[in-house]
Amino acid sequence: MWTLVLNCGSSSVKFALLNPASGEVRLSGLAERLGAPEASVRLERDGQRTTHALRGGAYAEAFDVLLAELDTLGVRSEVSAVGHRVVHGGERFSAPARITADVLDAIRACVPLAPLHNPANLSGIEAARAAFPGVPHVAVFDTAFHQTMPDVAYRYAVPEAWYTRHGVRRYGFHGTSHAFVAAEAAALLGRPLAELNLVTAHLGNGSSVCAVQGGRSVDTSMGLTPLEGLVMGTRSGDVDPGLHDYLARQSGLTLSEITAALNRESGLLGLSNVASDMRELEAAAANGHAGARLAVDVFVYRLAKTVAGMAVALGRLDGLVFTGGIGENSATIRAATLRRLAVLSFEVDEAANAAAVRGQSGLITAGGVPALVVNTNEELSIARQTEEVLGHGA
Repeated sequence: MWTLVLNCGSSSVKFALLNPASGEVRLSGLAERLGAPEASVRLERDGQRTTHALRGGAYAEAFDVLLAELDTLGVRSEVSAVGHRVVHGGERFSAPARITADVLDAIRACVPLAPLHNPANLSGIEAARAAFPGVPHVAVFDTAFHQTMPDVAYRYAVPEAWYTRHGVRRYGFHGTSHAFVAAEAAALLGRPLAELNLVTAHLGNGSSVCAVQGGRSVDTSMGLTPLEGLVMGTRSGDVDPGLHDYLARQSGLTLSEITAALNRESGLLGLSNVASDMRELEAAAANGHAGARLAVDVFVYRLAKTVAGMAVALGRLDGLVFTGGIGENSATIRAATLRRLAVLSFEVDEAANAAAVRGQSGLITAGGVPALVVNTNEELSIARQTEEVLGHGA
């Protein structure tokens, strides 16, 4: 039997059909730029990749392509469950949940906390339930893993009523990835996860760092929203909260316009004025582009500071794990970060670090505290959590 995993974003749908027990992937794909004329869906099965234009560019059309592919494979009737990534579950969810009317209401209640993500997640759930009405659906929340954080880590120093009435606190995100790579790192180190204090760094267009103590999140860099924390592709990460009032008075921008700019026009893109993609920035920096060099340097500096801060949350650091598109593939960023962290006794193994790209996991330090590259697999993690919720024993 197969589990279908869906990750619906504001302009994309990522999906995979896989076996939770073996990890075998029968079909995977990504529909992106939905709502735009250039919308398309990329499919991969049996090692073959194909791309289809989506003329209407709508979610429904992307689902039609997915369903047609499942019919072509003859496995649509074999889908035993659907697992959905849901970005924000607030304080309500500390674990995955089978989707019911009550659970849907709770996800809707979190829309103000994730206005770009939760509505898209809900749209995906509704479309999938219509397409697969006879199978169970499970929500796996980005925020759930971080519900083990202590109050000293999740509370902001703001009026108590803001927390009690409006839920203003730090929630954290990328929980599925942080949990998965922490367990994989423990296996690579040959030590029980319950005995390890790890910092996991999920680095991509969205980036976050997590302090994982004995397999439990005790602190993380993202906060109330995914905007807090590290410098990201187009997100600013940490800024002075007074920035909103200052810019509103100086520029005439509304608070919503400023927030949108911090989410979509800042980060690596804002610093470099070139690109949000680290691969492009590394190439431009190597060719002498000052803005690209600044963006790369700020990214590394802020990352190293945050990792060091997470060591405080742990008390003892047993390892640092790099994952995500940048973390798994940029030997340059990893090496520069570890050099910044020499104070924590990291010693880069240049050859091992250079080799740890394009799916190659492993140790990248020669001594001191170990640093590792671990390939994340959020789809497999979601599938396994879905099966666990349903009691299938996967």
